[in-house]
Amino acid sequence: MAESGVRIGVLRGRENSFPDAFIAKVNSLGKGVTAEFVHLGGTKLNEPVPYRVILDRMSHEVPYYSVYLKMAALQGAYCINNVFWRTADDKFFGYAAAEKLGIAEPKTVVLPNRSYVDDVTAESLRNLWPTDFSMYLDFVGCPCIMKPAFGGGWKNVHKIHSLDELLHHYNESGTLTMMLQEFISWDTYIRVPTIGRRFARAIRYDPAPGGMGGYNQDYDILPKALRDKSEELSLQFNVALGYDMNALEFAVKDGKYYGIDLTNYTPDLDYRSLKDAHFPWAVEKMATFAIEKALSKEGTPKAPDWKSLLLK
Repeated sequence: MAESGVRIGVLRGRENSFPDAFIAKVNSLGKGVTAEFVHLGGTKLNEPVPYRVILDRMSHEVPYYSVYLKMAALQGAYCINNVFWRTADDKFFGYAAAEKLGIAEPKTVVLPNRSYVDDVTAESLRNLWPTDFSMYLDFVGCPCIMKPAFGGGWKNVHKIHSLDELLHHYNESGTLTMMLQEFISWDTYIRVPTIGRRFARAIRYDPAPGGMGGYNQDYDILPKALRDKSEELSLQFNVALGYDMNALEFAVKDGKYYGIDLTNYTPDLDYRSLKDAHFPWAVEKMATFAIEKALSKEGTPKAPDWKSLLLK
């Protein structure tokens, strides 16, 4: 029998379909756990947090939410995802860790920022030497992809066909930390939403030129061997880096799986994207996992033991 008043809180942004469906699903299961949207307007130091679990869909864009989640974790709440690790991670580190785990990675370069906040002066940048853009473009090959080291949703992602094009987009990047990455001309592109480090659903994904693509609605269009391998690699990565909510992308070329995007800690789970073929899976698995943690005594898990990768 669940303890009276066991609650799950949800932090959301503009999305409606997934958080609404998640709350409805939790409340319909009769497990003695209720879910609701978190209401905040200021937080006193160490004021009681009423939630055993908080599903975080928005702290990556609202810093106040991150501050609140850290205090909630200190009180024993289980946060999905671990906000301490989420705020420390970046996509370049994810690629480096993936190679340590045996996941193939395209050639990738992280570049110095184009611009900085106002109080960064030339004296602040004395460790930086002029960037040889031509050398790095030769290294990754052309065409290649330019994208941020922090972010998601295919924002500020560009396909680069020349040095002039690289310089144009770099000069437009502002304070973003940008990467160049080898373009893999894939045979199959796969996106794998993952939940709880044990649920994974490999779906053929069709990227659109210059932006987000779409999930194929035929789950079985991917051969089972491709699905199984993609899910295995995804769960392996999530266990190593401690993600309870993520979506990974693989470009499969000549039987080799290249990790293209591995750290989407607030993945797109909207009905308009997943639709009928995949949306119920995401809602059910997240509700199952969140209820399990709400009924447990577990707090937010420790940050990943990434140093163990030094042995690989």
